[in-house]
Amino acid sequence: MKLLLISDKESDYLWDYYQPGRLADIDLILSCGDLHSQYLTFLETMGGMPLLYVHGNHDGGYRNRPPEGCECIEDRLVVKKGLRILGLGGSFLYSGGPHQYTEREMSWRIRRLWFQLRRAGGVDIVLTHSPPQGHGDGEDYAHQGFACFLRLIDRYKPRYLVHGHVHINYGVQLPRTLQRGETTIINAYERYLLEL
Repeated sequence: MKLLLISDKESDYLWDYYQPGRLADIDLILSCGDLHSQYLTFLETMGGMPLLYVHGNHDGGYRNRPPEGCECIEDRLVVKKGLRILGLGGSFLYSGGPHQYTEREMSWRIRRLWFQLRRAGGVDIVLTHSPPQGHGDGEDYAHQGFACFLRLIDRYKPRYLVHGHVHINYGVQLPRTLQRGETTIINAYERYLLEL
């Protein structure tokens, strides 16, 4: 199974220079946020596979024009293609935007999901916008990660946590993948192909 992970920057390869069939072998698209609504609609339309998304800190426009044909999984656990996927979008609170949270607020969002996680028997992929604290986050206040994501990883041991928010082009030392225990943490900036 092939998953296309996307975040923060529209890929010229998949949009401006798109060619028919380019998404033919993709089974599922996961968006970590901060992408134009039209871009998500385009990918879902051209690919014809499910596209799941969470909000980034710049996705206020989705209120008036949500991505068509795509599924928002904020604060939900869904099962697609046999994978249990949990959605927790948004970034650390730094300017009061609509998808920004304090550490306490994000912790509360996770606590409210305990029944869904228990009923599903765990989670395979956690889809977030921000990274976990100390695992691919930035040094500035706006790009710091959430400590509660570390507790989520340690308790439920998902196979993957996929995030965006921290652009790879911010610095040459930024890793694309990291490991915490049994969980692989992936920065989905622009596009990343995950084969399961």
